[in-house]
Amino acid sequence: MRPLELRMPFRVMTYDIDFAGIVSNIVYIRWLEDLRIRMLDEHMPLLPMMASGRIPVLASTQIDYKRPIRITDAVEGAMWVHELGRSRWVMRAEFTANGQLTTTAEQSGVMVDMGTLRPTPIPDDLRQKFEAAKGGA
Repeated sequence: MRPLELRMPFRVMTYDIDFAGIVSNIVYIRWLEDLRIRMLDEHMPLLPMMASGRIPVLASTQIDYKRPIRITDAVEGAMWVHELGRSRWVMRAEFTANGQLTTTAEQSGVMVDMGTLRPTPIPDDLRQKFEAAKGGA
């Protein structure tokens, strides 16, 4: 079950690789950010969320590298919401190259009030989308 899953292709650029021709570890952090921003665009756009005084704050990232990605590989990333608590969220992601799993990741964070920077509840509309996606899986 992968509620609210989205997928997107990534192009490996020359500046993404190290001296051995392998994608650098830091690139995965950027790709995770790209996936997370796209997920926000689709399910909870950032500007209206900020206008309501709430923002998601990233607290941790865990990445497991299973096989290297090279400059000629066709890369696809996938991300989905794994868990929604009262104010805490967990997203999982994976990257494939040429159809083979290369990387798994998990990111967690908290929805916070922009004024106080204290935890605040996940917006109801996002929770409803998540619950509907879970029920439909």
